[in-house]
Amino acid sequence: MLAGPPPSFNTNPPSQSMQQQSQPTSQMYPNQFAPPTLPPNFSGNQQLPPPVPPPNFPGNQHPPPTQPPNFQGNQQPPPIAPPNFPNMQHQQQPPVQQFQSQPNYPTGNQQLPPTQFSSQPPMPGNQQQFQNHPSMMPNGMNQPPMTQGYPNQGSVPPPNQMRPAPTMPNQFGPPPTMPTPQYQQQSQPPPSFPNQPAPNMGGMPQYPPGQPPYNAPPSSYPPGNLPPSGTPGYPQQPLQSQYPNQPNLSGPQSMPGSQMNGPNTYPGQTSSGPVQQPYQPQRIDPDMVPNVVQVLEQSQEKIQQPFITNAPGLLPPLAATNFVCQDQGSCNPRFIRSTTYTIPNAHDMIKQSHIPIALAISPLASLRSDELEPPVTNFGEIGPVRCHRCKAYMCSFMQFIDGGKRFLCCFCEAATDVPTEYFNHLDHSGRRMDWYQRPELCLGSYEIVATKQYCKDEKWPEPPAFIFMIDVSYNSVRSGLVEYICHILKTELLNYLPKDKDAETSNIRVGFATFDKQIHFYNIKNTLGQPQMMIVSDLEDIFVPLLDGFLCLPHESRGVINSLLEQIPQTFANTQETETILAPVIQSGIQALKGANCTGKIYVFSTTLPIAVAPGKLSNRDDKKLLGTDKEKVLLAPINNVYTKLGEECAQNGCAVDLFVFPNNYLDIATIGEVCRVSGGQIYKFNYFSIENDGERLLDDLKRNFQRSTAFDALMRVRTSSGIRPIDFLGNFYMTNATEMIFGTIDSDKSVSVELKHDDKLAVESNTYIQAALLYTSISGQRRLRILTLALTVTSSYTSLYPACDLDTIMNYITKVALRSITVSTPKSIRDNIITQAANMLACYRKNCAQATTAGQLILPETLKLLPVYVTSLIKCDALTGTQTVTTDDRSLLMQRLMSMDIKGTFAYLYPRVYALHDLEEDKLPPPHVRCLYERFSEVGAYVIENGFVMYIWLGSQVDPSFVQSLFGIQNTAHIQPEKCRIVDLDNPISRNVRTLLNVIRNERNAYMKLFIVQQRDSIEPFFKNYLVEDKGFTGGASYVDFLYHLHREIRNLLQ
Repeated sequence: MLAGPPPSFNTNPPSQSMQQQSQPTSQMYPNQFAPPTLPPNFSGNQQLPPPVPPPNFPGNQHPPPTQPPNFQGNQQPPPIAPPNFPNMQHQQQPPVQQFQSQPNYPTGNQQLPPTQFSSQPPMPGNQQQFQNHPSMMPNGMNQPPMTQGYPNQGSVPPPNQMRPAPTMPNQFGPPPTMPTPQYQQQSQPPPSFPNQPAPNMGGMPQYPPGQPPYNAPPSSYPPGNLPPSGTPGYPQQPLQSQYPNQPNLSGPQSMPGSQMNGPNTYPGQTSSGPVQQPYQPQRIDPDMVPNVVQVLEQSQEKIQQPFITNAPGLLPPLAATNFVCQDQGSCNPRFIRSTTYTIPNAHDMIKQSHIPIALAISPLASLRSDELEPPVTNFGEIGPVRCHRCKAYMCSFMQFIDGGKRFLCCFCEAATDVPTEYFNHLDHSGRRMDWYQRPELCLGSYEIVATKQYCKDEKWPEPPAFIFMIDVSYNSVRSGLVEYICHILKTELLNYLPKDKDAETSNIRVGFATFDKQIHFYNIKNTLGQPQMMIVSDLEDIFVPLLDGFLCLPHESRGVINSLLEQIPQTFANTQETETILAPVIQSGIQALKGANCTGKIYVFSTTLPIAVAPGKLSNRDDKKLLGTDKEKVLLAPINNVYTKLGEECAQNGCAVDLFVFPNNYLDIATIGEVCRVSGGQIYKFNYFSIENDGERLLDDLKRNFQRSTAFDALMRVRTSSGIRPIDFLGNFYMTNATEMIFGTIDSDKSVSVELKHDDKLAVESNTYIQAALLYTSISGQRRLRILTLALTVTSSYTSLYPACDLDTIMNYITKVALRSITVSTPKSIRDNIITQAANMLACYRKNCAQATTAGQLILPETLKLLPVYVTSLIKCDALTGTQTVTTDDRSLLMQRLMSMDIKGTFAYLYPRVYALHDLEEDKLPPPHVRCLYERFSEVGAYVIENGFVMYIWLGSQVDPSFVQSLFGIQNTAHIQPEKCRIVDLDNPISRNVRTLLNVIRNERNAYMKLFIVQQRDSIEPFFKNYLVEDKGFTGGASYVDFLYHLHREIRNLLQ
């Protein structure tokens, strides 16, 4: 493949019809470039060393064999009840065109020619240009300001004890095992850059009077003083009443854009043509390319007023920004976001643009305290008002006719009679007189109290229950886990059980069981003086030996529960049992909840692979040599369907499994994690658990798990307007048909993605509507429906499609599609598919919206200008591109967590958030972000980086000793241990500010995140550097700037 000249970036696409609206584009004007250095392997970036157990760690030890009394041959010793349980009873069982995934740069001594710069006219209406930095461009040309970032991915490194120092790659080039790339000199002439007026492209929705779009700059700028690049936001809108007026449902109209009168010049240029520069081999300066940090900062600066959802097709603020939403017809974007807010009218546009039409739905997403929670309405005996044809629920876009006696459905256009009890007269505008009093008529999100017809067997549900099932085998006891879990349950966690806002006490019932090769159930009825133990040893046909007394309210049986939690560690203190079971434990929990006729959660605390002879028995099948190869999909897929079937049973019975694992060795999370994935639960993993290092994180994770908003026994269905329909669903749930997603539980941290497809052509002047309905049982046992409605516009023009794209949702969808493919495809083909899709999206934009630009320019749509950096990170992340330094279990855990993660969590993983700690100011927390580039780190500074899974503090080699003393309470950094060093609670500004910042980060991420301390140039620093996603990966993977070369070449190939 011939290598062309390096991409130049231009913000001015060619002129188009004056009837059209200006399409914002991001382009960069680089200097003359030298070819980038790219490792030959374009794969995994964030990798961690294999876990090594600490010395003398009891978890890997086996007790000396002891022979029970009277043990003969293979006879099974009977279970023995401890003396602590006087009433123990022993129970027995009764009757695409693919692209290469790495740049193919020229070899030899070929070099790139100088780039020519053209005279550029002033920017039009909603086009903006990157400013320039005077020190980096020849002949006085300035460079654009750098953009700054937001968080990325990775997995937690293993404990530091006995960890062998990794082989350090050469910091000045590729690792010793990688050949240094060679380049050939390039002699082809550079392209010319003609003067181009900017287009005026139309098709965006009309904004209310006096509310210009965020990205519309002033009508003219002085030559050479163009505004910095920005990100499209939403129009500034005045605050309105809680119940708004009827939104304008008319179709989109063209929005005027700025018009240019003639070309201007940049410093060092004339209007007569491009300036010829002598060849100077140079690389693209990172400050010249779009970056996450700057885009987020600019977007945040533009948020001056609440985002009001009073018109279809309004593009919401970036998901990572801090904004307030006011619901006035369409639902809050925290509940539903679309990949584009202007839907193509035909499937051909989707096929050409490769922009997926998909939704990211978080039905229980957490809202700000100053945002309106979906109000609960009760229709009484008539139940929810619905369309008689498509069964869509009442929403703000329904139109009442015949004096209010009927309404027209906005989804299927059928007319439905209004129930007599629901009738109300219309005003002079055709709107009901009670419009502002009924949430379903003026809001995009609301809840309905369901009738018995929406309950199983038409019976009102009971409040949910929590069952705690604790591993009491040798490994669990010796590590201190059993004692610690019992302690925090007794002193902390039972006080944090969820309850309704106005309730004094929680209605959640709790039950307790322990297990090794048997299962021990406990009777905690409040009439007992001491708890009773009942043992089940027949595991083939599991059952629960008691119903009355197993599930009790904590405030009624607190004395018996406290006694039980004190006795369990003593009872099993001298256990010699090393083998455990798992599937029968989960099965018994399901049976207990079914017997009590309630929904709930099963919390399982397990330490080892279930190798005991019982259903669900597993063996060690780990083979690290397969990771990163085409055969890795065998390890990342479940070995059987036992745990998948258990998950399905959980979902059908309205319960979920949250699995807390504390392994010292392989656990086969790919298999046992299926029960969590299908039921809607979650896995929490603590490698080499110790109370000192992990106790606080375990407690915090359990508290957050209890307190987040959770729906039980949930079912969700997505309805759409005629002409489109949902065809694919991504996330952690169970489906019995092609339309309904079943969740044992779903919480505020979970999200699903839904792909839409055209059934027919859509009318361009119309709107299209999306409605997600979640039927669930609340924490108090009330059956409810949560209705979420979103209105989108329709277009037949690419110049209207691209400005309405939401990159947040696009990347969330692409990530989930890629992760789902891991178990059926190869790593290379997955990476190639991602790059192919990105190149096609940008090539279609260039072909249809910037046709007259030259091949040497990389043209990026304003809304997609960060697509290359996110794609770069995705194809290098541990979840997608594993190597032998990432364990199979960690890989499986990341895959499952990301499949259910919401948009904010996905972007935290793809682009980690970095803050400088050495200059924190108390009144400016959190401080400005720092880009994920190692060159931005100062040797005299300290920085924190986090991605929602793990957190690092990096200390420069020349950091001030007084800073270390103030933060850690030690004078010498030689005493710092990566995992054990803590932020000491000291009374000084540095300590207070850092602790405040870490708490802010953890609260935003809804995760505790284990903290590691890294010093510059120590043995763990290479793993820290893997989170700096704009840099090259030490084990392969191109830098962000290098990837731009590759992506530009792929786009040029598509256009030829």
